[in-house]
Amino acid sequence: MRKIIFLLVCVGLGLQLSGQEMQKEKVSSSAISAKLLFIDYGTPNDLDDLKVTNGLEIGFLYNFNRFIGIGVPLKVGVANVFEDINNRNIISVDGVLRLQYQAAEESPVIPYIFGGVGYVSEVSNQNNMQIPLGAGLNIRLGQNSYGNIQGEYRMSDLENRNNLQLGVGYVYKFGKMDRDRDGIADNEDDCPDIAGVASANGCPDADGDGIVDLQDHCPQVPGIPELSGCPDRDGDGVADDDDQCPDEPGTVDGCPDSDEDGVADKSDDCPEVPGVAELNGCPDRDGDGIKDAEDKCPDEAGTAATNGCPDRDGDGIIDAEDECPDEAGTARTRGCPDRDGDGVADADDRCPDVEGPYSGCPDTDGDGLMDADDSCPDTPGLITNKGCPEIAEEVKEVLEFAMRAVQFQTGKSTLLPASFQVLDQIVDIMGQYPDYSMSINGHTDSVGDESSNQLLSEERAKACYAYLISKGISPSRLSFQGFGESSPIADNNRSRGRMLNRRVEFNLYIP
Repeated sequence: MRKIIFLLVCVGLGLQLSGQEMQKEKVSSSAISAKLLFIDYGTPNDLDDLKVTNGLEIGFLYNFNRFIGIGVPLKVGVANVFEDINNRNIISVDGVLRLQYQAAEESPVIPYIFGGVGYVSEVSNQNNMQIPLGAGLNIRLGQNSYGNIQGEYRMSDLENRNNLQLGVGYVYKFGKMDRDRDGIADNEDDCPDIAGVASANGCPDADGDGIVDLQDHCPQVPGIPELSGCPDRDGDGVADDDDQCPDEPGTVDGCPDSDEDGVADKSDDCPEVPGVAELNGCPDRDGDGIKDAEDKCPDEAGTAATNGCPDRDGDGIIDAEDECPDEAGTARTRGCPDRDGDGVADADDRCPDVEGPYSGCPDTDGDGLMDADDSCPDTPGLITNKGCPEIAEEVKEVLEFAMRAVQFQTGKSTLLPASFQVLDQIVDIMGQYPDYSMSINGHTDSVGDESSNQLLSEERAKACYAYLISKGISPSRLSFQGFGESSPIADNNRSRGRMLNRRVEFNLYIP
């Protein structure tokens, strides 16, 4: 028994040393095992007085995958058989099929079952065939090392040769771990769970550009590391998928920019002159948002409405042409205000709040004289007569006649009835000339006291004034005055002269 234990320890150490050498070799699906066996021929054959004996097993295992494998165990041991007072040495070799459950390559516990056929040789030439059936557990101890416990029932073709075997031992898997079975050991495989290629350290690289698919932004097209695996045909550092000009090297989204203004030539209206993006690459020296080529004042900020020229008052007329640059005006008045909109600037408009054609004033009667200068704005007249109609000759004659025809009681201011008809004619004249006013001037001869004559002349003028008012003439259009004997028109030394000097003059005038 001591020899068997010593042999088992030696085999384990040998497997460990050989495993360290195997670490340097290619990954393998093979393994070797060593077990200490406990052999029972009594229990399966209903024999109570047979003791359990020991044995040693060395086996070779090969796994087709994580679930199916085969094994060839070689066993040496001692069998305590029926009707034999001496234990017998036995040697056996089996061929078995193993079914195991391994959830992952690094599962800590791997259960399995097995079955197969074996040949057992006894020293007494009692050779027999046996069918082993059993189950076991592999318990991970290290990267390639497993502890093992296994039990099996062996059916023999000879009587009293059925037996139970319990094994406890060690399993060593050759080579390094390779979970994805891509031929690259897990400790050297950057993608141990995904099959890859050696050039990519075990990771997949579908396009073969040396950049693993997980890091390759263009995994189906060969590219360069600087662009995370994407191609760059023109070599400008912009991936073809992001390059708007993939066949021309450039700096703006992969497109050329000759003037280096940040606007690609294909979108630059001024590709040879640096400009701004807002103007499609064209320059704007004054920064007013209008291209210099279209800016009439490229060095002074302006507005689009004035073609880039300044317009402080915002009236649409550039300051250089605006006579009133700080007051909004109109084009007709060269930028100056025109409240009534008649085309005459307020500063030059004599009637800034009323539209008119003459210096900005209206001409209501259309006689060519503005209302402001027209004394008869509602009646067409002569410009030379302040816009009023000229007094007709026949009217002048009536007024001349009235001067002599209006009569009073001698020495008094009482009108004689013969004067009424004459005064009524004057009323008619005042109606014909509504824009005229009239002055009534009384005169006397030199007979009598001068002061009395002055008073008499005033009273006679006033009497005519009162009569005209009584006939509906507005007092605002009338005035009266007495001149006494101060303004004779004839010789007071003669009777005819004194008669002519006693008069009342009716003078029409324009206010």
